[in-house]
Order: sequence, then C-alpha cells, then structure tokens
Amino acid sequence: MIPFSHTWPYDIILGDMYVQYCPFCDQENVLLPMKPKELQIVRDGKKKLLVFPCCSASPTVIDNDGDYLLFDRAVR
Repeated sequence: MIPFSHTWPYDIILGDMYVQYCPFCDQENVLLPMKPKELQIVRDGKKKLLVFPCCSASPTVIDNDGDYLLFDRAVR
C-alpha cells in the first residue's frame, strides 16, 4: 500500500506542471522543473530528482498517477 504521507498533488496547465503550494516552504503556485512527458518515464520505473525552485528542497519522485506524485520521503 502506498503511504499517503509520501504523495503530493500536482496540476498540468498549458504544458507546465504546478503544485498549488510547496510542501516544504508553503510558497504558492510553484512551477515544477519537470515536464508532463517525464511522468511516463517515471511511471516506467526511472526515478527523478525534483528540486523545488522556491526553497531548493530535493525529494525524488518514484512514481505518479494522474493526480499525485509519489516521493521517496514524507512530504505531509
């Protein structure tokens, strides 16, 4: 079972990925340095280091679905 504490919701708007707010510093509307086409690569098993531009926190994305990113550590 996937721990909910390791997931964070994201949105895709006009080809860019956003989170409503950063789980580490609470900055709102953060543009992620990740493209939607990379989601399938992560789903296929390749991990992706994601550095949040607002605070430089760097969790690793290990999986995703249509609504959530799954990280290697707790973000909630």
